[in-house]
Amino acid sequence: MSFAPDILERLARARSDLRMGVPIVLTSEAGAALVLAAETLDAQRLADVLALGGESVLAITARRAVTLKARPYDGDLARVIVPPDASLGWVMGVADPADDLQKPMKGPLIAARGGDATLHRAAIGVVKTARLLPAALVLPLADAARFALDHGLTVIPTDLAAPHFAAMSPLHPVVHARLPMEASEAGRVHIFRPEDGSEEHYAIEIGKPPRDKPVLARLHSACFTGDVLGSLKCDCGPQLRGALAQMGTAGAGVLLYLNQEGRGIGLANKMRAYSLQDQGFDTVEANHRLGFEDDERDFRIGADILKTMGFSAVRLLTNNPRKIEMMEKTGIAVTERVPLRIGETAHNRAYLATKVAKSGHLP
Repeated sequence: MSFAPDILERLARARSDLRMGVPIVLTSEAGAALVLAAETLDAQRLADVLALGGESVLAITARRAVTLKARPYDGDLARVIVPPDASLGWVMGVADPADDLQKPMKGPLIAARGGDATLHRAAIGVVKTARLLPAALVLPLADAARFALDHGLTVIPTDLAAPHFAAMSPLHPVVHARLPMEASEAGRVHIFRPEDGSEEHYAIEIGKPPRDKPVLARLHSACFTGDVLGSLKCDCGPQLRGALAQMGTAGAGVLLYLNQEGRGIGLANKMRAYSLQDQGFDTVEANHRLGFEDDERDFRIGADILKTMGFSAVRLLTNNPRKIEMMEKTGIAVTERVPLRIGETAHNRAYLATKVAKSGHLP
């Protein structure tokens, strides 16, 4: 019998620690390292890390490295060497693009070359899943077990954690209940909870769609600004209401409400992207400057929920071919693409054009 947390539970603890500014320890066959998220780092902890000696690096994604003209020698990331007198302002200037235009010369930035980047890759992976800026302060440790024990830090072996970065956490139904809505009085909300402690996802079922026929379905990523505040910068709110109304008119359908705000980067980072857009960058450029890919969402979540609910085929309400490809790759047949053209305004016209030009959306 053991009450010790397994690797998924330890990863959830590590994400929480990093969000609070608490360090974690990563281990691999190549060694071990102390890791802190750049976003939640404070001046005292930075000073403490630098006082330990050794060569600290700031691990950033290749997307961010390209913006900073730093060499991503490790392919998908760069290990920027932290000067021994580095300030918190220096760290945040590298990690956060907020002042890139005001202070374009952040360097010279020297990137480490050679050696193993396994721990740095894992550090970025954990920080990203914590919905923080994808930048981590990393310092090699000689006696990681003793250091972690002395300071009460969470230890994550990367060989156990790595498979979970790419894998989708299994989802489990929690509860469902009737919910009359404007779109349809015959509504029902299903709650699904991932095993890894991340955000729950929802399925809104309209009517009683038969499980042996293609169901009218929509994969909708959470958008607080659009769905709740009525933002004019995107078309998410109108698409949400339009899809539900279409299902209500048809008498049946399933809308999957996936908690993947800001194309999977989280609300705080989405607001950072909005701020960069105000500086003249488009949606994709803003994500890249932050260190993210164009789209960090995992649509396998939607397919898994549909299967759990008993559906194997859909008529998909979407303008995004990537959603169709994902559905079919995961065993959900898409018998028809149903266009969803709604919500264009003067405020989001450029955003919608970028989705067509750079993200492959259908016009």
